[in-house]
Amino acid sequence: MITVDEFREHAHQFVDWMANFYQDIESYPVKSQVKPGEILNQLPLSAPEKGESMNIIFDDFKKIILPGMTHWQSPGWMAYFPANSSYPSVLAEMLTATLGAQCMSWETSPAATELEERMMEWLKHAMGLPDNFIGVIQDTASTATLCALLSARERASGFTINQEGFENHKNFRLYCSTETHSSIDKAVRIAGFGQNNLVKIPVNEKLAIIPDKLDDAIRQDIYDGNKPVAVIASIGTTGTMAIDPLKEVSEICQRYDLWLHVDAAFAGSATILPECRWMIDGLENADSYVFNPHKWLFTNFDLSAYYVKDKKTLIRTFAILPEYLKTTVDQRVNNYRDWGIQLGRRFRALKLWFVLRNFGLDGIRERIRKHNQNISELVDRLASSPEIEILAPTYLNMVCFRFNTGNIPEDKLNEINERILQRVNDTGKVFLTHTRINGKFTIRLVSGQTYVEKRHIEQAWELLQQSAKIEMSHG
Repeated sequence: MITVDEFREHAHQFVDWMANFYQDIESYPVKSQVKPGEILNQLPLSAPEKGESMNIIFDDFKKIILPGMTHWQSPGWMAYFPANSSYPSVLAEMLTATLGAQCMSWETSPAATELEERMMEWLKHAMGLPDNFIGVIQDTASTATLCALLSARERASGFTINQEGFENHKNFRLYCSTETHSSIDKAVRIAGFGQNNLVKIPVNEKLAIIPDKLDDAIRQDIYDGNKPVAVIASIGTTGTMAIDPLKEVSEICQRYDLWLHVDAAFAGSATILPECRWMIDGLENADSYVFNPHKWLFTNFDLSAYYVKDKKTLIRTFAILPEYLKTTVDQRVNNYRDWGIQLGRRFRALKLWFVLRNFGLDGIRERIRKHNQNISELVDRLASSPEIEILAPTYLNMVCFRFNTGNIPEDKLNEINERILQRVNDTGKVFLTHTRINGKFTIRLVSGQTYVEKRHIEQAWELLQQSAKIEMSHG
């Protein structure tokens, strides 16, 4: 085991490597090029009996681990959605790891609790959220959504299911669009509602939920003797960035006294721009809301901002207070262990504090506007190309499209676009992913990595054109 002097020496060595890594990150293939089992086969079957030097371990990190990493922080990352980092966030994470605190309650680290409380207030005001929202940090939007559905479940059952189970509440129903993220399905299962009680509502030509269809489904369930409980609206679906009409959905929820949870995991960060706040018109009527600063607010994974209108329902759903957790200040402070699923909590607020202070709100706005502008300019280029078909409305910093000359059968067109995408990803210069829209294989391109520049978008477009030329000629 290393001494404190050796720790200091290796820490400097690692930081130098980290700085060089970010400086040279474009020289690495964005998507790992290894084959399944390639990393595993280089790892011994059992741990060493005697300790090894840090130099040897670090060499193995560079030789074995690094080739197996897909580089989410590369400006060539245009896949899925980003999981953004930034220099101030990494520095804060180093301090968090050094402190090594388990911040489950105020008593276990007062600064962690009080900084989290203030950061949630900073975010609320910066993002234009309703004044009566109260925030807490969760690890991911999946966890936040589960918290929302569990809270909705308890409110609808008069807080009896936690004690008695579902025996007397087998007809609860929930609603979302067909485009909603799979984390909703998972939360419905974990919360005990049952997959069959999640009603998927059709979408319109913009791939957003149709309010009239939602209203019809709720009324039919009431007629059939079921109990509508909650609606999940999406602000920026993962597949296509579709934006549900929140105001109309919220009015329906008010009419039937349903819990409204709003999932804005990626797109929510854009409301730091006043011109993007149209997306959350009606949010004041929601019961819960989540967005992920770790996606597009330059703060290391994991950090999800979860807001509720009624913290008493949240705490009543989750709070359990054994004797060994009681303290003399419990009535005067927030104990965030009671605001979600996990008892143990990382000091996540520190990195958000570093990022907001180092970038400043103006710096964040400038960067997000640039990301949106990158895609706006690309869309203009795509729209002028006779071989490009844009398959969904373009919002913010993502575009969905495919290559289509107009004279190729649909199944063949899907195969060609899939090969185009694979060929581009094989270059290692960029990484894109896909979705399917009405059965059509669709290429998604996202401009959201912290340090992406216009030249990276142009490079991706050139690679796509080159790949399309080859694949289209092969037919």
